[in-house]
Amino acid sequence: MKKFEHMALIGCGLMGGSFALAVKRAGLVKRIVGYSKSPSTTSRARQMGAIDEEASSALIAVSGADLVILAIPVASTEPTLRTIKHLIQPSTLVMDVGSTKVDVVNAARGALKDRFGCFVPAHPITGKEVSGVDHADVNLYNDAQVVLTPTELTKVAQLRQAEALWKGLGTHVTSMSPEMHDAALAASSHAPHLIAMAYMNAILAQEDGHRILSLAGPGFRDFTRIAAGEPNMWRDIFSANRTEILQQIHYLQHMLGRYEAALMTDNQAAVESLIRSASDTRAQWKPGKLYTPESLSKTKPTT
Repeated sequence: MKKFEHMALIGCGLMGGSFALAVKRAGLVKRIVGYSKSPSTTSRARQMGAIDEEASSALIAVSGADLVILAIPVASTEPTLRTIKHLIQPSTLVMDVGSTKVDVVNAARGALKDRFGCFVPAHPITGKEVSGVDHADVNLYNDAQVVLTPTELTKVAQLRQAEALWKGLGTHVTSMSPEMHDAALAASSHAPHLIAMAYMNAILAQEDGHRILSLAGPGFRDFTRIAAGEPNMWRDIFSANRTEILQQIHYLQHMLGRYEAALMTDNQAAVESLIRSASDTRAQWKPGKLYTPESLSKTKPTT
């Protein structure tokens, strides 16, 4: 496995700081130069040992780097890549860790031009409901799934380096198109976050919301945990992947309608079928397991 000489980390928060700690522990990079918009974040990352040197700009961090990691809001991808483009060499590996991919790929294509082949879009499916470098965790990526979304222009050498790098951190790597990624993540991550947040808002909108929250227990805690996500980050994700999230809202509204109809008519058989379908599927579900339409058809509601 290639050992990188100089990694430029742009964005030294939770995801970037955790990545830096992990590649250091795995011995995959010799030197990490970090940059964040907030100098205090960069300084804290160095104090924690996540980076070796602080840079006052993205340009300084990237100068001479053979590995560039963008751990920044997806909306910042294009201006950041446009700024550093002329310092990216044909052999440089550039990756992001954003949770949407169609917009990131389009941004990179427009910003990097003839260097676009160096870019390997990546999404490690992991994180925390808290943000900031102080929460960086060397084990954050261990055993996580990582989705790469290469395009027809992605260089094979860079793609292979990216696969080896992520596997070297103990992750499970898969590849798919940016479009397939965004549709899948809308269903498995983005819409669930929106639903948890909407449910919290629904409680707050009720006159007795404070009493409801006072009586809430472990089930409520587990269901709403992800509602504590960082607002600016999730605003950007909802905006970037809004078409696919809206589609998931449509599916959910349809299913809620089935529950509502069954409850309004006191159709206990229909209610039980819906509950059993969800319960059986959830009981069998495991992260990273491959599912087929046939394997799921056995648990679909019958009424």
